[in-house]
Amino acid sequence: MTLVNYLTAEGAARLQEELAELKGPRREDLATRLRIAIEQGDLSENADYIAAKEEQGFLEGRIQELENILANTKIIDEMEQDKNIVGIGDHVTIQEDDYEPETYYLVGPKEADPRNGRISHESPIGRALIGHRVGEAVEVDTPGGKVIFKIMEIN
Repeated sequence: MTLVNYLTAEGAARLQEELAELKGPRREDLATRLRIAIEQGDLSENADYIAAKEEQGFLEGRIQELENILANTKIIDEMEQDKNIVGIGDHVTIQEDDYEPETYYLVGPKEADPRNGRISHESPIGRALIGHRVGEAVEVDTPGGKVIFKIMEIN
């Protein structure tokens, strides 16, 4: 079973840029460093060679990860959505009791950034909001305990 990665168009573009950087300039730089280290002779005690080989492993792993993510991506911005029901890609304004309303953008886990209002649809709040409508109260199990939010608006 292939896992679908939900990304915004901007998020997918950022990952594509990172992949291009890693496969191009970063790989070339690393290849140069490896050649120089090999030319120094004895590889068993060559710290430059050992460090470059470790970095190469991380680089190639990240390249594989990015290629896998991008190969299994569904762009959120292009999804047809019912704006009456909370779904991935929606901006949802919620309010808890008498606190100020908060607006969150429901995105995939690869783009989640709660401090900037981007929460994963797989997070406790995201999971609780999916499928609900404006005016509904939603109970969320958070690490701090149960919280009840009212859905104020879906954009």
